[in-house]
Amino acid sequence: MQDLSRGEIQMSDKNKAILEEANAAIAQGNYEGFLSFCTDDAAVRQWMATEYVEPPLNIVANLIAEGDFVTALGDLTIKDEDGKAAHYSYCDIWRFRGDKMVELRAFLTLQAPKGVRILASSVLPR
Repeated sequence: MQDLSRGEIQMSDKNKAILEEANAAIAQGNYEGFLSFCTDDAAVRQWMATEYVEPPLNIVANLIAEGDFVTALGDLTIKDEDGKAAHYSYCDIWRFRGDKMVELRAFLTLQAPKGVRILASSVLPR
């Protein structure tokens, strides 16, 4: 088991608080406020400019932090240009540099509409 120093624990808590503040800015439609928490070279800047027609509904179920990383698990509803909502479950893994978010690895799974079942299978190598 890894022994985290007090400084690493405090940094993890600080990074979680930064992500919570950034998400609150998005919820208010303040995209520039959110981006103020990102480094200038963060790729999320270009993505947000094209994807968020209006603020998404983001319900964070868990925040897990260790060192320079914060992982957010939750549900996200995003509307397209026609106002049609798409519902996703997500896992975002943010990497921090200092007090700024520098990198995002996002994993989204489209949720099935009510009454529809999605069956999935996978073949594992022997």
